[in-house]
Amino acid sequence: MLIVELIAQGLVQGSIYALIALGLTLVYGLLRILHVAHAALFTLGGYMGVLLTNQTGSLGLAMVAAMLVAGIAGVLMYRFCYEPILHQPPFVPLIASIGLFIASEEIYRLVFGAYGLSYADPPLQGQVAIGALRFKQAELLVMVGGALAIGVLALLQSRTRLGIACQATVTDPQMAESFGIDLKTVRYVNFFVGSALAGAAGVMVALLNNLVEPTMGSVPSYKALAIIVLGGLGSVPGTLLAALTLGIVESFGTIYLGKLLDRNAIAFAFLILVLMVRPQGLFAKR
Repeated sequence: MLIVELIAQGLVQGSIYALIALGLTLVYGLLRILHVAHAALFTLGGYMGVLLTNQTGSLGLAMVAAMLVAGIAGVLMYRFCYEPILHQPPFVPLIASIGLFIASEEIYRLVFGAYGLSYADPPLQGQVAIGALRFKQAELLVMVGGALAIGVLALLQSRTRLGIACQATVTDPQMAESFGIDLKTVRYVNFFVGSALAGAAGVMVALLNNLVEPTMGSVPSYKALAIIVLGGLGSVPGTLLAALTLGIVESFGTIYLGKLLDRNAIAFAFLILVLMVRPQGLFAKR
């Protein structure tokens, strides 16, 4: 029974990692940019979730607003930070992204304070029994919401004209443009969707921890970068599997290695070991 409980807790954490890392994967797959500032959108979503829930009492409204605001902020990041330097070597957008992330943390500190915000009346804290397992309602929301978001993304990619256009743009941008695909629109939509997912993840983490603070995106951003490498750079299914795997490893590690390493150290130790053995990632295609 302990094993089942640990797997369930790992899937909760892995669902959050997946929502964060999928946005990074979408951006990397389209532009070959390591979008470190993506974590700033995760934090922005957390702040929007707490502030709007405290003001309106509606978590659903806060979730929708957080996704919209994070999505629009992501598009603005692309328009004013990345688009003017796409012709530069890859390290130039990377440096710009790191600078944007650091600046965002300081802006959050100045605007919202250095000590974080919490829910005045934390929603979804009740317990739900599923067999012998007990979950918080918030944890079930994370798993169900994560699965729903990932499922919708998969359908958009495989069944819609826009999704097929995104895949064509990744494969051969010049050829896609010659067939009438608007590259600028595809990139804007890509950034909006990926950023909205990060915003949703921020709301969920704030809900689980009842805390959002300026630096809450730091550790998840490092893990998300490693996850997209584990999943095979640019692979959406690989990123999903890598995120869930990492969540389960963390869950088991806190029980069996908790006296030696904390949760984050266990995660990074696993990532380092895997990349030493298989630097192309666990789920990369040959």
